[in-house]
Amino acid sequence: MKTKSLRVGVLMGGSSAEREISLKTGRSICESLHRRGYTVVPIDVDATLPQQLRAKNIGVAFIALHGLGGEDGTVQGLLEVMNIPYTGSDVCASAVCMDKGLTRVVLQAAGIPVPAGSTLQAPRIPARPTGNLGWPVVVKPSTEGSSIGVSIVKQSSEWRRAVTKAFRYGRQAVVEKYIPGREVAVGVLDTMIFPGVEVIAPGGFYDFRAKYGKAATRYLCPAPLTSRLERLLREYSIQAYQALACRGATRVDFRIHPNGRPYVLELNTIPGMTERSLLPMAAAQQGLTYDDLVEAILHAALPKHGRVSGRAKTLKKGTS
Repeated sequence: MKTKSLRVGVLMGGSSAEREISLKTGRSICESLHRRGYTVVPIDVDATLPQQLRAKNIGVAFIALHGLGGEDGTVQGLLEVMNIPYTGSDVCASAVCMDKGLTRVVLQAAGIPVPAGSTLQAPRIPARPTGNLGWPVVVKPSTEGSSIGVSIVKQSSEWRRAVTKAFRYGRQAVVEKYIPGREVAVGVLDTMIFPGVEVIAPGGFYDFRAKYGKAATRYLCPAPLTSRLERLLREYSIQAYQALACRGATRVDFRIHPNGRPYVLELNTIPGMTERSLLPMAAAQQGLTYDDLVEAILHAALPKHGRVSGRAKTLKKGTS
């Protein structure tokens, strides 16, 4: 079967707190696939998704959803039941990576460094962080993305408010020791590892506004890293990708302490694909255009066509 004979359903929107970002990602992907000659069907995901997939005769799903209902394995499970191939990680990997607490457990078991921390269960709010973390700490909802609901707590008077805020987005919150230093993201697409992107956000916090608003966030790509640090980030990225059984495109987010020690913060199994997103920025440094990247992600969902294709396939050698 030729790939371009398939009807590609681009799943976007949904009802999560990241709906608007998902719509931007989805529209960009639709335009890209149109340019490459695919039959593209944009689908704004709601409760009628199963009926839409059948009625529109979707042959492969390109998942451009962010947050709950898109990255957490639920849509992936539906597509499995309907026997429709889809981009990105499978049900289990999606569910675990969406849960920051579970991700920490798996990474620690694999010997991959993560910040010291713990998971809180609502509604109980302890008097202070457990484990003698001290201040500052980062408090974040266990199952949200795009830094939604995240707080940096610098003193005890801010603690209860921050945990209460995180609990608005679910019954679990992750508390971690704040790691000062640099923020670098590394993209992985099967056996390809892209150059790191360093994010320099106003105030040092890469929050929702810094990611998607008009804040003066700067990006250094490739990130200026020593050969030792570059090697470590590549090793930890592929180890984390494999430990969590990811597939397709994934972004691994790091904090690098001033002492040079990197820590994995989380893995994003459906990285953003807007004009400001980090994965396309990194792929460009590897010689992939935006359209090359989108097509490679699509083909990785179809084993009969190989794990990557076209321009991406020619560049794979020497990148892992």
